[in-house]
Amino acid sequence: MSANPLKVQGRPVYAYTGGKRFDASLPCVVFIHGALHDHSVWTLLARHFAHHGHAVLAVDLPGHGRSEGPALGDVQTLGDWLNALLDAVGLDGDGANGKVALVGHSMGSLIALEAAARRPARVSRLVMVGTAWPMKVSDALLGTSRERPRAAMAMVNAFSHSTTAGKPSYPGPGAWMHGANLALMERMQDGYGEHGNLFEHDFLVCDRYQGAPDAVAKVTAAGLRTEMILGAKDAMTPPKAAQPLAAMLGARVQTLPAGHSLMTEAPEGMLNALKTALG
Repeated sequence: MSANPLKVQGRPVYAYTGGKRFDASLPCVVFIHGALHDHSVWTLLARHFAHHGHAVLAVDLPGHGRSEGPALGDVQTLGDWLNALLDAVGLDGDGANGKVALVGHSMGSLIALEAAARRPARVSRLVMVGTAWPMKVSDALLGTSRERPRAAMAMVNAFSHSTTAGKPSYPGPGAWMHGANLALMERMQDGYGEHGNLFEHDFLVCDRYQGAPDAVAKVTAAGLRTEMILGAKDAMTPPKAAQPLAAMLGARVQTLPAGHSLMTEAPEGMLNALKTALG
């Protein structure tokens, strides 16, 4: 099931609704994926909330998955795009049922922050997963992503996981989380095709974002509650790197025994942490 056909700013957009028909009258949870990913990283969480009294939108960002490209150039523009998507499905923020919880992972967490800063009255809760600011990317990794993207994907895939084998219960027996994550990144890169190098694009979006202080000021002025869910063994956005942003936001922090890929390394823990974060 999806909230389709859906167009945002004149282009087709895909949003997974967790196996239930989208109902804008229900409290809504919006999931925003990270670099070189798509809506599928949220499947377990999206399905849970969709089957427990929520409307769900797990979006494909422009140029990712089933949403038409090209990708948008910076976090601020993506924050505006996300608000335009919420307008398109009738979530204007008026009344309790018009509000949304924004849940973003990695690059998606910065997009969620910007979207909330632009329209804080429409947001019930901001949840930042595997986040940090500044979200700087090393020159070596940026160079490799530009010149040898396949090699860079292998590096990021290794950095994103803290274990060599995950719990076999998600997404199913025999699943290989390292292989699945690498295959997803390769599919996003290949699908971008004529538009260029999506890997380098996404990592530059993270690296160049400088707007957090202004966004934080707007979010905190509106009294919006922020939660963080971090991986204790995260080598991409270590918990220490998230501390300044958490302090700025006054965020409550939950830490899981996982790396950057929290949703696959610690599926049950991530679900329970998000249930707590959303109250």
